[in-house]
Amino acid sequence: VVRLRPWTEADIFAIAEACRDPEIARWLDSVPQPYTLADARAYVAMTKRGWKEHALAAFAVTDAGSGEVWGSVGISVVDAEHEVAEIGYWVKRAQRGRGVATRAVRLASCWALRECGIKRLQLRADLHNVASQRVAERAGFTREGVLRSSRYSPRRGRRVDFVLYSLLPGEERCGEGEKPL
Repeated sequence: VVRLRPWTEADIFAIAEACRDPEIARWLDSVPQPYTLADARAYVAMTKRGWKEHALAAFAVTDAGSGEVWGSVGISVVDAEHEVAEIGYWVKRAQRGRGVATRAVRLASCWALRECGIKRLQLRADLHNVASQRVAERAGFTREGVLRSSRYSPRRGRRVDFVLYSLLPGEERCGEGEKPL
């Protein structure tokens, strides 16, 4: 079972350690390499600004019992006028394949759609990132198509095709009796 909470300065070491994983950097161009403590501090500061500006809700994904950081899930507003947001996530290596990302995406999605008034939640996954596509599908998102040659990724050395998924109010899958956050 996972718990979501806002990031704090106490998480800087955990963020830096997780984001040094080449697999996270492989799929997320926004994660600098090598990843430093300064990068983690800047990330926490950015998430705090995002909360204040109502532009980004970034959560630490933690073990519900111990509080250990297992990953991240964030929801950013892409079109405030039309109430459209996008969700993104990563999970540290030791927790992959255990349903952590799916659970975190479900919880954050339920919160965004039920509590924040989001009318469309989007998720983009690199066409080659099959694991991320599985998370989207298990979390209840509908595959809409492929955004072909959407942008160039210097890290990947190629133009990226993204699979586009969406989730609308009423489609979210929260556990029975479970509050989104």
